[in-house]
Order: sequence, then structure tokens, then C-alpha cells
Amino acid sequence: MRLTSDFWVSALMRRVSGDGGFATLARRGSSDAGAIFIKMRQADGRYDLYGPAPQTAYDSGKPDERVFTRVGQDLAEWDADEKLRKEARFDPDLWLVEIEGYAGDEPLFPISEV
Repeated sequence: MRLTSDFWVSALMRRVSGDGGFATLARRGSSDAGAIFIKMRQADGRYDLYGPAPQTAYDSGKPDERVFTRVGQDLAEWDADEKLRKEARFDPDLWLVEIEGYAGDEPLFPISEV
């Protein structure tokens, strides 16, 4: 059974906070199935943007695990926000979590390069 978007986002934000970073919920989407986007601020002030990976990136052994793909790298904040505005026009139920200062040893979420 796949975790709801609401539960998954809450867990992500707690993990970031527990590792000394800061996460904020910038946009709340559908509690059950809204797509989740993550905007990560780098130390130099640029942003990486992650969104749901395509179905082909999912592991058949873990079909319920959320997988993300980088949809923008080293973006100015305005460029990252513009990409998100376009996504929101397509999917008004999306979630947006903004993260900065995360310095944990492990990635926060599975990333696919597909």
C-alpha cells in the first residue's frame, strides 16, 4: 500500500528537520494522491527541482515506493518557480516542499536518472 502524499511529505519534513535542515510546505495538494515536487536550495543560492519519476523508473519489487527525477538543476529561483507554475497549471493538486540546509549523509528520497 502506497503512503498518502500527506503522510509522505510530513515524514520528509521531519527527516530534514532532524538532520538540521529546514523544510517548509509551500503548497498543499491532494491529501491522498497529489504529485510531490521538491525544491532544494544549494549553498550557492541556486536550486535543484525534483518531481515524480516516470512509471518506467519504478522498481517492480517496490511498486509503492515514491521515486523522483531531477526536473531542473542549478536554477535561479525565478526559473525554478516558473517551472513549478507550469506544473501547477497542468496539475493543480501538486505538493511543493522547499528544503534548504540539509546536510544528511543519505539522500532524502530515491532518485532516478531516467
